[in-house]
Amino acid sequence: MPDFARGPAKVRRADPVVDEAAELLDNRALPGMADAAGRAMMDRAMRIVPARSESRISEQPGFVLHAWPYRETSLILDVFTRDHGRLSMVAKGAKRPHSSLRPVLQHFHPISLSWSGRGEVKTLTRAEWVGGMPPLSGDALLSAFYLNELVMRFCPREDGHPALFRHYMATLTRLAHGEPAGLVLRGFERVLLQETGFAVAFDQCLSTGERVQPGLDYVYQPERGVRRAQPSDPSSWPVVSGQTLLDMSQDDYGRAQTALQSRALMRFLLHYYLQGAPLKTRQILIDLHYL
Repeated sequence: MPDFARGPAKVRRADPVVDEAAELLDNRALPGMADAAGRAMMDRAMRIVPARSESRISEQPGFVLHAWPYRETSLILDVFTRDHGRLSMVAKGAKRPHSSLRPVLQHFHPISLSWSGRGEVKTLTRAEWVGGMPPLSGDALLSAFYLNELVMRFCPREDGHPALFRHYMATLTRLAHGEPAGLVLRGFERVLLQETGFAVAFDQCLSTGERVQPGLDYVYQPERGVRRAQPSDPSSWPVVSGQTLLDMSQDDYGRAQTALQSRALMRFLLHYYLQGAPLKTRQILIDLHYL
């Protein structure tokens, strides 16, 4: 039979492990991804793109956001890096008892990552512990897992956010030093929405260009930004004072009113942009009265 009658040839990849990992993700067969929304998110994010050229990156600062067991000895990682954003990687042999990767690939440990690969699922080639981050425990540890869930939900693959990465590190440090979790997380939520393009300035009315006034009432209209509150606004939109918005822009949640109103505003915005999909760690924190 002539070659042209056999249909288009499949692209063959050099690494069957990476190929199989991507196939597992594409078929929603990854262990631990129980809910359909989470599996769909992983499907969209981790599908291999054959046309990409081989890339090799060395010594990139990063953190492990999540890890799933893969085969008997390996892991599939979701990592957050300074210059390349979120990435998916296969860590071959990381589950072996004597693997040098085993003690390094831990949550909330600053690490230096090296990888290679042409698809969206990379191959981890080296990981080294960097240090310098205080350990997390108790409420701070649970709050840190909430940060990771936010990053996984809002940050697209391979979209670098150096400013958000620095804020992530600063937030982990503040949590480790015992600062109030609710207030620390509120600042991270705001920066996350702004850095990923879901929110604009909180201290300025986008439509008029006017600076927010502390004594007036405002709403944050989704997709549009801050504007003066009106009687016809939907009841589901939180009304907040101008002072609250100015405080949020300065990452200052010391006023009781600011703490209360910013919590209502961020709950509203996160719910809106996630289209009602629940954040598992957020609900735990709400139940424990930390958010």
